[in-house]
Amino acid sequence: MGRKLDPTIKVKRGPGRKARKQKGAETELTKFFLSIRSVAISLLLSYYLHCQLLPIEKAARKQKKQTSVKPESDDDDDEEEEEEDDDEEKEDLKEDEDEEDTVQANFDETEQFKLPGAADRAKEGLLQMDLQTIHQRIRDNVDVLSHFTEKREEGKERSEYLSLLRSDLCTYYSYNEFLISKLMDLFPLSELIDFLEANEIQRPVTIRTNTLKTRRRDLAQALINRGVNLDPLGKWSKVGLVIYDSSVPIGATPEYLSGQYMLQGASSFLPVMALSPQEGESVLDMSAAPGGKTTYMAQLMRNTGMIVANDANADRLKSVVGNIHRLGVTNAVICNYDGRQFPKVMGGFDRVLLDAPCSGTGVISKDPGVKTSKDEADILRSAHLQKELILSAIDSVNADSPTGGYLVYCTCSIMVEENEWVVDYALKKRNVKLVPTGLDFGNEGFIRFKERRFHPSLKLSRRFYPHSQNMDGFFVAKLKKLSNTIPTAPKETGVSINYSSEDEVESTKTETAASSEQIQKPESKQRKPSSTPEKSNMGKKQKLKQKKSEPPIIRKKAGVKSENKKSDGPKKAKIPKLDGEASKKSKKPDIKQKVKELNGDSTKEEKKEKSQLEKKKNKMERKKLLKKNINRMGKNKFRKLKNVLGQQESGQ
Repeated sequence: MGRKLDPTIKVKRGPGRKARKQKGAETELTKFFLSIRSVAISLLLSYYLHCQLLPIEKAARKQKKQTSVKPESDDDDDEEEEEEDDDEEKEDLKEDEDEEDTVQANFDETEQFKLPGAADRAKEGLLQMDLQTIHQRIRDNVDVLSHFTEKREEGKERSEYLSLLRSDLCTYYSYNEFLISKLMDLFPLSELIDFLEANEIQRPVTIRTNTLKTRRRDLAQALINRGVNLDPLGKWSKVGLVIYDSSVPIGATPEYLSGQYMLQGASSFLPVMALSPQEGESVLDMSAAPGGKTTYMAQLMRNTGMIVANDANADRLKSVVGNIHRLGVTNAVICNYDGRQFPKVMGGFDRVLLDAPCSGTGVISKDPGVKTSKDEADILRSAHLQKELILSAIDSVNADSPTGGYLVYCTCSIMVEENEWVVDYALKKRNVKLVPTGLDFGNEGFIRFKERRFHPSLKLSRRFYPHSQNMDGFFVAKLKKLSNTIPTAPKETGVSINYSSEDEVESTKTETAASSEQIQKPESKQRKPSSTPEKSNMGKKQKLKQKKSEPPIIRKKAGVKSENKKSDGPKKAKIPKLDGEASKKSKKPDIKQKVKELNGDSTKEEKKEKSQLEKKKNKMERKKLLKKNINRMGKNKFRKLKNVLGQQESGQ
């Protein structure tokens, strides 16, 4: 039943049990001492290396540990190796914790942090400092500022600590002073260090599944078969995948070339999810390049409706065309217009997406040049452009749309001037309101920032940061348009303030002209009844009617026409009421004519010729008055003049 042994084959056996025990004891002792020695050396080396590592390198190591995925296998040897690796990782974590505890204990025993003097700062400017000492000083400074009343040095103010911290952060992380001061205003100090360190690490590579051609499950299986290590992006996205490492280039696989997925950052998913375009709608993507958001909207709409992909840069539209063709989008129209002038081209869209050009302070990990190249002028310039774009985007939306009427505004910046300030400006200038974005995660937008106060509904906007959500810095706000009418700002107060002095001068001129004419009128009236008594009575009746009439512009024109037909006297008195400049021109001939009438020098023929000339002059003056609306009298001036004339007549 047992195994049969071949007697011809001799198997060499080892020593007996006793001999093995003796040899085992000796070897075990030597192994024990050697193991203790190796463990001590490894601990010392790991502690030394841990102390020498910069926080950026530590963060990179932690990310590698987190992203490393263990290969699955069914063999017993592989399972044993995995168990050993887990044990080693646990031991390393314990050692790191012990080292941190010892470092903390040593730090507590050390003396209190003191600010360097002026001489030490001058030496630092001349000599190159070690980054390790600068990093330690940053940590100590942050600790003192977080417990300022307890740990501050006597006689030192908070501003001195902050100025030292600002200069240290500039040298350690290679930022300019303007950007560091902006970030210090934006974040608490502990969160600021996390943000700066997160910007030193690249964000994970993410791809978006094109559901027009495949499903995420099938795409993931195909990429795993090609040696790609990936995972689902998160619960908030049904089409995203995170790629940790790959044996083939991600942008050159057959699946990529056939349009089954697109390389796209995780933060670029958010504005399209907030907009949520429906099937059959007309949607505008005001700055569409390179086409990631446009193609995502097309797959959500299932190639129905219409998408207008616009971009101001014609060179960048080439990538939009390529991606649209590769991904199989058939409901998109590409155009090249300036977004600020787009409402003049077309409008009436159900939904509009505006990914406005910005300073790029949220994508520093992709473009480290932002650290030193941006200043306050760049921020304000981009904010001015964004204000113009958001107004034109609102004007492109149709408020009467049965399913839409929404606008999503987003930027890849974290500056308040480019985000909350712009949205608050749009709320004041147009009939819109903020609505929830539909994104369950992210930080709320600012209602107040330093001396600025924004609309309370800006809490509904969302902010995303690299150190908290592990994606590029982003801002998303969703607006609902209430009406298509553009509200006009009240300009009456401003005009009255600007032009009050001119109005007073003009009113005084007209009053003096009217009073001088009224002095001369009674003399002419005394001599006119002998020749034409009926005309004089008609002129008096017309004057009374005009004084009673309230609307200044319409009734004046009618009065001038009737006077031209019937009598010459009232014409010249009413011209200065309408126009100050015309009154100056008409003063001299009026006085001369009245002097002639008083002296009896004028004849009937001269009167006829003069009446014809005056008619022509009046016609020319009417045309000038119609053209020059600025010089017309307002209601208030006309009423003042009427009251003054009434008082003078009653006094006479």
